[in-house]
Amino acid sequence: MTTLNRRSLLGGGAALLAAPAIAPNALGQPKYPARPMQLLCPWAAGGGTDAVARIVAALLEKELGQPVNVVNRTGGSGVVGHAAIAQSPPDGYTLGIITSEICMLHWQGLTEVTYRNFTPLGLMNNDPPGIQVNVASPYKDAKQLAEAIKASTPGKMKASGTGQGGIWHLALAGWLGAMGLKADHVRWVPSNGAAPAMQDLAAGGLDFTTCSVPEARAMLDAGRCRSLAVMAPKRLDTFPNIPTLQEAMGIDFTTGAMRVIVGPAGLPEAVKAAIEPALGRIYQSKDYQDFLAARGFGGVYADAAGAGKALAEADASLGEAMKAAGLAKA
Repeated sequence: MTTLNRRSLLGGGAALLAAPAIAPNALGQPKYPARPMQLLCPWAAGGGTDAVARIVAALLEKELGQPVNVVNRTGGSGVVGHAAIAQSPPDGYTLGIITSEICMLHWQGLTEVTYRNFTPLGLMNNDPPGIQVNVASPYKDAKQLAEAIKASTPGKMKASGTGQGGIWHLALAGWLGAMGLKADHVRWVPSNGAAPAMQDLAAGGLDFTTCSVPEARAMLDAGRCRSLAVMAPKRLDTFPNIPTLQEAMGIDFTTGAMRVIVGPAGLPEAVKAAIEPALGRIYQSKDYQDFLAARGFGGVYADAAGAGKALAEADASLGEAMKAAGLAKA
């Protein structure tokens, strides 16, 4: 799995912070942006990606002086929203937030859209998955849950967190593989993001979820669910009481989901020159850092070039992981 290096990703941030956010058109035309914009989100309202999209949109609105409206385009395990972003006019008035799933969907043969169909503008965060159960679950730690999974007949237990073959599905497959089980030993129930999956878990429709802990936070804070472990190299600063898989059961398996602000391919240089440095300033702002800390989101940033490199590396590594897990068709 690809591990994003925080120091190398942050390296390109300093130079772009000093750049102007809005550049006048050299021909005397109205400067960009001259009207309201929209930011498409491929996942449901209330989830982690939606939360990042909304804080970025609010701060981008302050940076650019135009309204930035978040529009959720869900469906097809993320295919609908990602395709909508890719197919938008490359005029800078429709941007989007893409997730690690864009480096996975085409490997399953679900779409022809890949990371190459976008203009990367900024990587805004990266989150590891956690393992959540209903508060009434008999499993008090990850080891107990793992033992129950091993003892169950294939397909009896159910889990969710995102669409079929998405990053949280691959997190489950990787965990099962690390335990010596097949990727489909637990039945995956596709959802339009972590928020509906956590609602299903709280209602008793699932045995567990493998979405990020910040995405599960509403149900955790409400006392309706519990998080047993996190698939990260170390404990999360905001959730210090949740052990890593290594601590919980001696399994050294880690992964994560990134969120990248993009435009469709062919975005004009003038648009990139306005958006990229604005995203850099947003990431460094107190508002955004407070948001990350409050939510427990992983604080990782990369400029346009760094985001493009991270997407390319993730596409290659996730493709190999999906092939190994039997989830790839392409």
